[in-house]
Amino acid sequence: MVATTSGTTPWEFVAHPDVWLLVASLIAGYVAAIRYLGPSLAPKGGPVVTRNQMLAFAAGVFVIWSFSDWPVHDLSEGYLFWVHMTQHTMFSLVAPPLLLLGTPAWLLRWLLSPPPLRAFLRKMCRPLPASLLFNFVVAITHWPKWVDVTLHSELAHFAAHSLLVIAALIMWLPIVNAIPDIVKPLSYPVRMLYLFLQSILPTLPASFLAFAERPIYRFYETAPRISGMTTVEDQQLAGAIMKVGGTSLIWGVIIVMFFRWYAESQRDQGDVLTWEDVQRELDRTKPAVPNR
Repeated sequence: MVATTSGTTPWEFVAHPDVWLLVASLIAGYVAAIRYLGPSLAPKGGPVVTRNQMLAFAAGVFVIWSFSDWPVHDLSEGYLFWVHMTQHTMFSLVAPPLLLLGTPAWLLRWLLSPPPLRAFLRKMCRPLPASLLFNFVVAITHWPKWVDVTLHSELAHFAAHSLLVIAALIMWLPIVNAIPDIVKPLSYPVRMLYLFLQSILPTLPASFLAFAERPIYRFYETAPRISGMTTVEDQQLAGAIMKVGGTSLIWGVIIVMFFRWYAESQRDQGDVLTWEDVQRELDRTKPAVPNR
């Protein structure tokens, strides 16, 4: 996740060994935890990790790799702000929930075992503090002076991405909650309202970008133009991605949660409609065929 590129164009392959090292570390750490910690920490009688958890974690790592490596990295950090915004959207709204879904409860509990960390999360992983923290980080990481600094400093750039991912993990923990002894479970209605607020709060910075009539980021103002867009059109598209793209992802999760909530409420009432019920009703109402 470095801030500089060494190719003459974004289409000339540039190696990013720091990204490969990060991805390899995530995979190796996950496999080692499953193999060496799982047998002693996982609940007895159950699987150490499920197939769906492994697929979710792999998908989260893939998102981090594909949006940190060439060519997305080079386009984002040297040419187009809308690609930069897409990268941040994936780092905050796609990769974190996948990583949390892919981490078994026993492993997450082990990772969060230090008492100071647990105490911090018990306070921060409540709807209001988590929302304020996440949206503050989103706002600050898109502040023009901050963006210009991170695009000229490898350390600041890595710190910005790390801060964004950590804030996103905290924001998603009340939703993807596998450790109720650390993060208080939220009901489905509260989860949906909480996520709805995450789609509304970024409206201000997104509108600031989408309706700006002059370049906001000095770095992208002087960056080579490799598309037919002007600098202003580039940042306007970035604002649209931040609002429309981010909102679509969050509302998609809300819709899935609504149907899960409905199915669970129906199941609790013992009133789940099955295909057998439909077929039985069709057979009962089918008109009789007269004998010839």
